[in-house]
Amino acid sequence: MFVGRETELKFLQDKYNEKKGQLIVLYGRRRVGKTETLREFCRHKPHIFFSCTQSTDRVQLSKFSKQILREDIPAKQYISEFSDWEKAFRSILDLPYGEKKKLIVIDEFPYMCKGNKSIPSILQNLWDTELKDSNVMIILCGSAMSFIEKELLAEKNPLYGRATGIYKMNAMGFYDAARFFPNYSEKDKVLVYAVLGGIPHYLNQFSPQLSVADNIKRNILTKGSVLYSEADFLLHQELRETPIYNSIIEAVALGNTKLNDISQKSLVEDTSKTSVYLKNLIELGIVEREFSVDVVMKEKANTNRGTYRLTDNFFRFWYAFGFANLSQLEDGDVEGVYKYLVAPALHEFASLVFEDVCKEFVRELQKKNALPFRYSKIGRWTGKTTVRDKNAENGLRTAETEIDLLGIGRGAKEYLVGECKFKRSPFSYSEYLDTIAKLTPQKEKAKFYYALFSESGFDDKIVAEAETSEELYLYNLETIVNLKK
Repeated sequence: MFVGRETELKFLQDKYNEKKGQLIVLYGRRRVGKTETLREFCRHKPHIFFSCTQSTDRVQLSKFSKQILREDIPAKQYISEFSDWEKAFRSILDLPYGEKKKLIVIDEFPYMCKGNKSIPSILQNLWDTELKDSNVMIILCGSAMSFIEKELLAEKNPLYGRATGIYKMNAMGFYDAARFFPNYSEKDKVLVYAVLGGIPHYLNQFSPQLSVADNIKRNILTKGSVLYSEADFLLHQELRETPIYNSIIEAVALGNTKLNDISQKSLVEDTSKTSVYLKNLIELGIVEREFSVDVVMKEKANTNRGTYRLTDNFFRFWYAFGFANLSQLEDGDVEGVYKYLVAPALHEFASLVFEDVCKEFVRELQKKNALPFRYSKIGRWTGKTTVRDKNAENGLRTAETEIDLLGIGRGAKEYLVGECKFKRSPFSYSEYLDTIAKLTPQKEKAKFYYALFSESGFDDKIVAEAETSEELYLYNLETIVNLKK
């Protein structure tokens, strides 16, 4: 069963429907579902789907030739293999698809280029002279994001400026990921997303018929399961010095977010080296560098600013619970690791991901024009602000703090302050007062709205205030999770 990716499929279909030739570059990190999405797009269309392999140029050309020559093109009467890539690519024009687009997908295109560095030049020349004005659609797909962004799409590359569409596929959002588990409770949908994230390959490893706990034990913590070795497999495939990367990822997974802290925890003494390792992990889509939502571009250039977090939820789970207890798992103590280490911490572990779910919820509300204003920026806010303190002279003091979700309107004339509580007790009135105490200086110049998100509802005092306030919005777990049902 194919789930989600409606936006990607619509993009591809719209390009397919255009009359002119199409050269599409579609890329993204491994396991994100590029191949499955392209196969779904190609269903019911005449097409060629060629998957490149890590082989010599001669072998690659031979395989490509055989796949093209299976079609009823004139050349198949005379040859069993093309002598060069120019002839092979030109044969796309002979595909017998009538008035329909001559559709060809080249999956893992970087492998083809690695075997023969002249392929982008050959393709560029053919595109400029023949293919761009023909009824063709060529899709170049790849997982080597650094190669595609820095070489294939770079200004000095022959294909620069030729692509008629460039699409970077990201992990699925919460709402698409939740569709893999239609019978799970609202809480369990958040928990499973916190564990697996939005990578289809990971989501497919879990059985919707098993509980979250049983899935974790059977499909992550048990030696021999696909996800047990996934992180190690991906790192070895993409990087060298995997022991150092393991230490750095573990440090981030365990809550170290500043460059210096990550360096110290991972025992990499030189922070400049740590910064390079983190940059490589960012390029792989495993780590991101996060800034306060109001930070300007100039500040982002400062390597000491910002915090690091794992964007891949599964990697965060594995390094927090699997990698950290690998010796016990290797001994087969799955039940013990889950009962004493995973189960007591899983709910709190999911609270950070719940903030991402709430952010996605707010983005969907903006699409529906269901917010009090349209924000131009949204994200986590960190900085100095006013907090309540009964020991302070006026009950307030200035301190470093953060806001889970801050939406800023155009010209900073409106603010939406969001606070997210994924806990077993209701959102308390004192927590609400803490929320409205933040950003006090800005309130003289801007209109403020508050959005409270809670797994376990709200105490009666908050509910009563929301009934008479036009600035306070309350969202419970059922409303958040079921928005797109």
